[in-house]
Amino acid sequence: MLSAKAKYGLKAMTYLADRECAGGIQGAEIAETQHIPKKFLDTILLDLKNHGLINSKKGKGGGYSLARPASRITVGQIVRILNGSLALLPCLDETARKPCTDCGDESACRVRRVMSKAGAAIAEILDETSLRDMAGSNGPRSPILHYDI
Repeated sequence: MLSAKAKYGLKAMTYLADRECAGGIQGAEIAETQHIPKKFLDTILLDLKNHGLINSKKGKGGGYSLARPASRITVGQIVRILNGSLALLPCLDETARKPCTDCGDESACRVRRVMSKAGAAIAEILDETSLRDMAGSNGPRSPILHYDI
C-alpha cells in the first residue's frame, strides 16, 4: 500500500512540476493547496532534497523547485524514496530481503511467483511514468487493450 508520505510527496512533486518555470515555491503554499500538514511536508521535502530530486533556496525569491526537468524524474523514484521498496512480499524485497517464515521452498511458492509478477508490473508502470506524465493535463498514456472473445 502507498504510504501517506509517498502520496503527499507525489502531490507535492506534481505541484512543483506544474510550476516548473515559476521559480521557488514556498512550502506553505504547497501544504495549503495540496492539503498536506506543513510539518509532515517539511520532512517529505527534506527527504526529496537529500535524494537530489528538489532544490531549496532560502530568502527572498526562495522556495522549492525541481532539481531536474519533470520529464527526467519518475514516479517510481519518488515512491521508492518515500515509501521504500515496491516489493509485495518480504522475500521479494531486493534491499531488505527476509525469507517468509511459512515457506520452506521459495522456488516452489506459488504465492511468491504471482506476487513477483504483480510487483514487476507495478514497478514497470511507476518507472515508465515521469513526473511530467503525471502532472500533465493528459496524464500518463493508457495502454490499448485488446480483448478476444
